[in-house]
Amino acid sequence: MTLDPIFTADIAVQLHIAFALPAVGLGPVVLFWSRPGIWHKRLGYAWVIAMAGLALSGFFIPSAMGWLGWFGPLHLFSGLTLWSLWYGIALARAGNYRGHRATLEGLWFGGNGVAGLLTFIPGRTMNRAVLGPFADYGWWVIVLGAALLFAIWAKRNLTPVKLA
Repeated sequence: MTLDPIFTADIAVQLHIAFALPAVGLGPVVLFWSRPGIWHKRLGYAWVIAMAGLALSGFFIPSAMGWLGWFGPLHLFSGLTLWSLWYGIALARAGNYRGHRATLEGLWFGGNGVAGLLTFIPGRTMNRAVLGPFADYGWWVIVLGAALLFAIWAKRNLTPVKLA
């Protein structure tokens, strides 16, 4: 592991990573551990700020697959993230806690989980920083990470069927 790919990256990528670290770290604490209350709200707002910074900084990273010049398909995740944050908070303020939970859990699984795993595609900054000379193993990280994400999601969202 080397941090050189991060330190030599464009400032937008460095900011993106700086927002990603607290977003990935706080997400499980807020979504899976803390009970609703003052700490859930405080840590939740910190997570929302990190996610908003992550999404906004993503707009300044040029896409290798630019559809409209600078913008590519991954920029759609940034727009969806900002909308999901707004919608999730609006649901909580309206008292729809089930919708709030579903929206923000979906954002964590999709925004932090799936999009985070995609950073391990060979050639990307996080792949080079974490895997170094073993960049081709990024595909294994993605497959194993996706299986782990699915297992966590399934455990939280699928109820066992009771056999008579």
